[in-house]
Amino acid sequence: MSKGRPVILGLTGSIGMGKSATAQMFSALGVPVHDADAAVHALYGPGGEAAAAIGKAFPGVLDPQGGVNRARLRAAVLGDPDRMATLEAIVHPLVRAASTAFLARHADAPLVVLDIPLLYETGGESRCDAVAVVSAPPEVQRARVLARPGMTEAAFEAIRAKQMPDAEKRARADFVIDTSRGFPAAEAEVARIVAALTERGASEHTGGG
Repeated sequence: MSKGRPVILGLTGSIGMGKSATAQMFSALGVPVHDADAAVHALYGPGGEAAAAIGKAFPGVLDPQGGVNRARLRAAVLGDPDRMATLEAIVHPLVRAASTAFLARHADAPLVVLDIPLLYETGGESRCDAVAVVSAPPEVQRARVLARPGMTEAAFEAIRAKQMPDAEKRARADFVIDTSRGFPAAEAEVARIVAALTERGASEHTGGG
C-alpha cells in the first residue's frame, strides 16, 4: 500500500444479503462510501453518460425523458450473455471513472468504502486493500428477495446465476458481516471493522508501523 492514500475497503454481497443497509452503517460512522449502484442510476438517468449509448445498443429501452427503463433493459439482456457483455462494455468503464473520481475527492480520509455488488465477479478486489462480504443464510436471502415488488423466482435465479456463490465470497473475504442476526450485531461488526481499518489508514498517513 502506498503511503498517503486511504485504506480502500471493498463491500460486496449477493442479492438480498443486506449490503445496502450495511453500507449505510459505514456512512453513519463517517466513512465515505461510493455506491456503484447509485453511480449506475445516475449514468442511466435522463442526460446520464450511459443513457444514449444504451438506447442505441438496445432500441426501445429508453423512457420518454431519455433515461433508461431498467425493467425493459433487464428484459432485453436477460439470459443473453452477448447482450449482457455489450451492456457491461458501455457501463463498466463509466462506473470505474466515477469511483476513481470518488477516491480523488476523499484522498485525505483514512478509510473509504467501495460498495460494489459484483466486486469479485468483475475483479474489483484488485483495487481494494481489504474486502468485507455481507452475508445471510440462503433461506433468509430467498425470502428477502422474493418479497421485493415484481421479483419472480426466475428473475432471482437468473441474478443469482451471475453472482459468485456466497460461500466462495465468504472464503475469500477479509471480513464477513452476517445480517441475519439483527441490526445491532451487524452494526457492532461494522464498528469493529472501521476501528481496525481506520487505525491502519491513520498509521499509513503518519508513516507509522
